[in-house]
Amino acid sequence: MRNIGIFAHVDAGKTTLSEQLLLKAGAIRSAGSVDSGTAHTDSLPVEQKRGISVRASCVRLNWRGQKINLIDTPGHTDFSAEIERSLWALDGAVIVVSGAEGVQPQTEQLFDALNAQHIPLFFFINKMDREGADAERVAAQIRSMLTPQADLLNDPETLLEAVCNADDTMMERYLTEESIPNDTVRAVLPPLAQKGAVFPVLRGSALRGEGIEAVLDGIVDFLPPPDMSKSALSCVAFAVEHDRTLGRGVWVRLYGGQIENRSAITLPGRINPVTGEETRVQSKITQIRDVSGTDTGLLKAGEIGVVYGTQMKVGQVVGDMELLPRKVQPGSFRTPLTTVRAKADDPQKQRELAAACQILSDEDPLLKTRFVHDTGELHIDAMGAIQLEILQDALKTRFGLAAHFSNPSIIYRETVARKAVGFCAYTMPKPCWAILQFVLSPAPRGSGVSFRSEVAGRDILPRYQHQVEQALPLALSQGRLGWQVTDVDIVLTGGSHHQFHTHPLDFIVATPWAIQDGLKNGGSVLLEPFLSVRFRIPKETSGKIMSDVNTMRGEVIAINSEDDSASVNCLIPASESLDYPVRLAQITGGRGGMAVRLHGYRNCPLELGAIAPRRGVDPLDTSKYILAARSALEGGIFDL
Repeated sequence: MRNIGIFAHVDAGKTTLSEQLLLKAGAIRSAGSVDSGTAHTDSLPVEQKRGISVRASCVRLNWRGQKINLIDTPGHTDFSAEIERSLWALDGAVIVVSGAEGVQPQTEQLFDALNAQHIPLFFFINKMDREGADAERVAAQIRSMLTPQADLLNDPETLLEAVCNADDTMMERYLTEESIPNDTVRAVLPPLAQKGAVFPVLRGSALRGEGIEAVLDGIVDFLPPPDMSKSALSCVAFAVEHDRTLGRGVWVRLYGGQIENRSAITLPGRINPVTGEETRVQSKITQIRDVSGTDTGLLKAGEIGVVYGTQMKVGQVVGDMELLPRKVQPGSFRTPLTTVRAKADDPQKQRELAAACQILSDEDPLLKTRFVHDTGELHIDAMGAIQLEILQDALKTRFGLAAHFSNPSIIYRETVARKAVGFCAYTMPKPCWAILQFVLSPAPRGSGVSFRSEVAGRDILPRYQHQVEQALPLALSQGRLGWQVTDVDIVLTGGSHHQFHTHPLDFIVATPWAIQDGLKNGGSVLLEPFLSVRFRIPKETSGKIMSDVNTMRGEVIAINSEDDSASVNCLIPASESLDYPVRLAQITGGRGGMAVRLHGYRNCPLELGAIAPRRGVDPLDTSKYILAARSALEGGIFDL
């Protein structure tokens, strides 16, 4: 068996390659077309209409006696979350590179992500039928820009060099023997590729069906089979789909053990907002389908399939998390940096719209939605304009809701300006008792939030201190400027519980109150996201690009030239670069590209940033806050 993904910069021919692989393996009778909306891996109506891949899709084919589960991923950066989730299910990958355009910004980002996760892969240089396509030139780009351990299979000299650099025994033979037969080199290549020590490079034309058999052979030879030996259950949910008959289906990858129909699985713990305690939920599986759509009733270690009946969310792990080969961490590839306000065309359906967006948010951990009960405002964090178009289409087709969005605005963060004390005494009206004192201190940029307690268990029972720690994400979800608080050290230095009056909810209520008091006393610093941007542009346009970077309050880090193109690495505030892709296309005549990732957050003057309206009740408005905490007001304090 092989579980593999196909990745590429947009328009490199990834979906066309997937169609040809299915055709060559006999899984389909005729290849579909991206442009005509008939691709077998683009099943959503919006994918067929727009001619792009929006969701990662999994299909099954067989080659040389091996079952191959193939995940075709989106190429557009707005759907990076789909790409990231695919990594949770894979053992190997194919990166498609255009033989005409060569290595593009997204290609670099994809390779970095796959290599960081230690996922073995090989390259397929596609579109060799195009005018100007040059496999040797592109292979040289891959070696210089991505990894020196990548070589065309038909180049014996560079292939020998790559193998010798990756294998000590081969290096010893190279130094002691006059020559090494090419057959010997080719025989050593597969195990090295399966370990991720070398990255073979193939070439062809997916459109013309050239080189397809070599890719199928490469999947079997160069990419590793899954480890199917682990008996303890370990399972990760990486996607959700909806079947008209069976309802909600969760795509899962098993790394250990097995699951079967009618078995009950224990979902990961949830935090009870009233008690602060972790609870477990039993979920019963009603049906299991494999990748081919067959009702198997059983999934074993190493397999991918869809389970129905369970309420697993994307990103949840069932069983032993230690058996996973890599971390499940939504947002490590790319996180949303903009937010929009969503409004239903029919104002009477605003709450219905919020409920639908929450369902979609459960399917995509990075599609964060927040509904403000007081104002009826619905806020959605978004990757970009295309993602919002797709969301608009999904709301219409799945839920029958017409909606429109405001212009995107940047998601800022904030931190405390100076060391300060935060205090709260929640002792009235009875019964309640929770007294807390924190010391908040600024922390280095990028360090996040740290917490420790210096309070003895006799003053605040350990279970109440656990509640305090569990309530911190709520307490820090918005600071005095309305943004999520980060880069702060928090120390619990004092407080007390009461033997009779303390209610299980009290320390959950008190924590945001005391934290907000500390943030008020310490003052606020606005933080803006800075992007690490890599431009790939025609050499003659580099001067204009660097001038624009300076105008956008950015800084150029490095410039590299190669033939008639240039690579410019720089740091730019996200707020200044929202519309820059349009400007880039104008400057370069459509020949330029940019790869973007979050670099980090830097201090931002308030006049250049923004303050966010507070969602829910301000904990420092104590009377109203206590009423909300006791559910006397709609929304409570937990629905932010």
